[in-house]
Amino acid sequence: MPRILAVSGSTRSGSTNSAFCRTAAHLLPGVVAYDGLTRLPHFDPDRDGDTAPQAVVELRAAIGAADAVLFCTPEYAGTLPGALKNLLEWTVGSTVMTDKPVAWVRVAADPRRGEGAHATLATVLGYVQARVVERACVHVPIDRAAVGPDGLVHDADVCRRIADVVPAVLA
Repeated sequence: MPRILAVSGSTRSGSTNSAFCRTAAHLLPGVVAYDGLTRLPHFDPDRDGDTAPQAVVELRAAIGAADAVLFCTPEYAGTLPGALKNLLEWTVGSTVMTDKPVAWVRVAADPRRGEGAHATLATVLGYVQARVVERACVHVPIDRAAVGPDGLVHDADVCRRIADVVPAVLA
């Protein structure tokens, strides 16, 4: 069974981006929601390589074990949140993303939000030589009211869209 790593770029506990990733993992076999974003130390090239921190080793192992990576990130100040940029910086010194199929989903309720983050994400993913699956980069708006106390999306239409879009990163 193919394995997809779903990575939320948000550190917010009630994030709709994280809800997307958790819901995808809940609905679809083979999808794993990465939950180590806040445990990653600030990128430090002197600590990279053989002396990489355990959280970085685990991140790289999760990416390496995945057949594809699906990002779901908010936009802060017109670009990627710092925590997600930090995660991506930890992948630069390795080849873990090289030729890995990747895509992103924008969940902002306002269709005008998120383009800056995704443009930056495309640049960084190009730099690490990931293979962007353009047709899997889509907008699936999620209203905060659709997220239950368990952190999962409970709107049937949104769940159907999540189930339809996530496997597209492997196509």
